[in-house]
Amino acid sequence: MGQEGASHRPGIREKLFFFSSGIIISVPLTLFLSSLSDHLCELTTVSLIYASICATAIFTPLIEEFAKAYPLFYRNGETERSIFTLGFLTGLGFGISEFFVYVFAQGVPIPIRLPGLIFHAASTSIVAYGIGTKQPIRFYLVAVVLHFVNNFTALFGALWLVGGLGAVLLAYLLAWYLYKRTSERFIEPCPPP
Repeated sequence: MGQEGASHRPGIREKLFFFSSGIIISVPLTLFLSSLSDHLCELTTVSLIYASICATAIFTPLIEEFAKAYPLFYRNGETERSIFTLGFLTGLGFGISEFFVYVFAQGVPIPIRLPGLIFHAASTSIVAYGIGTKQPIRFYLVAVVLHFVNNFTALFGALWLVGGLGAVLLAYLLAWYLYKRTSERFIEPCPPP
């Protein structure tokens, strides 16, 4: 049977690999790129509030959404549904690691960090959908915008209850909607450049 009719369903070992890659690959890549962006923000801004907006609201969404989706670009032989699932697991691994850092290292209350945990899984799923449908930049930018709104409004405390919570809920709903649109259709690999 040719690849046309082949359907790949990741097993538990593959799923665990992508879950752990959200921690092992995406977190260090995020930390490295964030250190570069923090330095850039310090060089280009004069005020602490501008540096915070630059690092947290602008660079963090760009960096984290890229770092979480990065392992997915090397998957061949997947279906739209399986790449979406692997994206969810990668984002969940990243979200759990971030959750532990905020809760146990920085003392942030658990209920405050729970929405972010699932947000990372949903936003990476959105990017994965783009990868599966050959529209990665479009869906990457959707995830970045949702992440930007979430982070930007978090800088202003109670404003997060409107903008940030709205962005988180929209990410959840959009991920669910896109999941329903996925199929078990084989994704043709992109030709090499």
